[in-house]
Amino acid sequence: MAREFQRGHKAKISDLTAGTDLYVGVQISGPGLTFDISCFGLDADERLSDDRYFIFFNQPKSPEDSIQLLGAQSGDTESFRVTLDQIPSQIQKLSFTATIDGAGQMSQIAPGYLRIVAGGEEVARYSFDGSEFSTERAVMVGDLYLKDVWRFAAVGQGFDGGLDALLKNFGGEVAEEEPEAAPQQPAVPAQSQAPAFAPPPQAAAPAPSFGAPPAPAQAAPAPAAAPVAGTTPPAPAAPTSPQTFTPPGQTFTPPGTPPTGQYAPPGAPAGQFTPPGAVAGQFAPPGAPGAFPGQAQPFGGGTQLAPVPPEANVRVVLTKYAEAPVGDRWTEQNTNLVRATLTKDAPILAKQGSMVAYQGDIDFAHKGSGLLGKLTGALTGQGMSLMRCTGNGEVFLADEASRVFVIRLQGEQIYTSAQGVLAFDESLETEVRRIEGAGLPGGGFFSMLFSGTGAVVVKTRGVPVVLPVGAATYVDGNAVIAWSAGAQAVTTTSLRLRRSGYARQTTEAVNLQFRGAPGNFVVVQPFEV
Repeated sequence: MAREFQRGHKAKISDLTAGTDLYVGVQISGPGLTFDISCFGLDADERLSDDRYFIFFNQPKSPEDSIQLLGAQSGDTESFRVTLDQIPSQIQKLSFTATIDGAGQMSQIAPGYLRIVAGGEEVARYSFDGSEFSTERAVMVGDLYLKDVWRFAAVGQGFDGGLDALLKNFGGEVAEEEPEAAPQQPAVPAQSQAPAFAPPPQAAAPAPSFGAPPAPAQAAPAPAAAPVAGTTPPAPAAPTSPQTFTPPGQTFTPPGTPPTGQYAPPGAPAGQFTPPGAVAGQFAPPGAPGAFPGQAQPFGGGTQLAPVPPEANVRVVLTKYAEAPVGDRWTEQNTNLVRATLTKDAPILAKQGSMVAYQGDIDFAHKGSGLLGKLTGALTGQGMSLMRCTGNGEVFLADEASRVFVIRLQGEQIYTSAQGVLAFDESLETEVRRIEGAGLPGGGFFSMLFSGTGAVVVKTRGVPVVLPVGAATYVDGNAVIAWSAGAQAVTTTSLRLRRSGYARQTTEAVNLQFRGAPGNFVVVQPFEV
């Protein structure tokens, strides 16, 4: 029985099948729409570094036949054969995509799927439909990727551009089309039976054929036309000289040709010489009183400097970076800097080293967590190194140019990750909570709960997205920043190893599923720690 996947779910291929010879089928359709379904073979940087591993209608297989385009069969719009143990080591991911050929958008598509078949049995299926997309013209449906072992991920991510834009996104180049006669497609020879890796035959469609169609035979070169009697045969074309690279905007001068009226310093090669930044034909060394032979005018002579525009005045330029007007206790100075206005009876706690400036009479002291707090932080990963800021004045806080956001609580609660907290009011209550989940080392995952009245300043890498919690909302545990206290977070059983965004760290990432009544939310950053 096939395992059903939802968007964002991942699994090891070895958990689905013991085989490595896989059939990948994609079914996608829509009224009046035509689709191009392709496979991108990407390197460790998720780039198409070798164009031979872009498998599409015009290149139906990879050099060693480890990835083959099979065509429409067994009810699938397009299908591929993937032999995992034959894929070269530089290919770390296979991204299966579908793009609309012509006008249309992905919100118009009917229910479709991507499925994996091994040994004639369907072992995985990811279903999707147009309600998951809007104006996108392409979708990255699913990935087979190598993270110590081969794994499958149901992606379902929309993409605004078409096939050309998707190709450029992966680092490929779009070749300009040249008009040419379309080659005839040879017929694929029929086979006595379907290969073992293919899906079982269906009544509505024949069993899939094996392999990609053979490349069309190249036409033999046409013989040269015989000369007409009484005419002189054309002379053979002169051999073309090797091309010489000429930078844009410059004129190529053959070596040894002395240009007229140009100055070349001693030892310089023959030909035109113009130092960087100088106008051709007007070079003179600094301090020269007059013109060299061939110059139109002395160095700098006759050149009028434009007056400084009023908007370039130093005060005008710096005004837009002036300190923001005082709002309440917490003010977002800009997207990367927050200012806290302190009074003696209302201290704040901030991440150690986050102070970038302060005004007034402010004291900074280390905030100890005690033996129990240190033990809890070591066991849960939610320990924080804090400083206590007290006094009268203003403190400016930032952390490696991360984006900062002030979340104000009025007798409310919010969950965060300790790594996502920049500062908060000391009046708030904090508590480490465990997120329950089966199959996790230690039996759970941990978060910070803030309660009371005050503000929490969270930081993100990049611009976050706030998702409403629905029936099936899944977030990578390394990308989640905060979520409402009314949302229930549980860990999924799917674990994956991932290279960390920070050097010398290797951690396991956990997928979190959020459930809750309407009105709950989860904040996700576009970066995985």
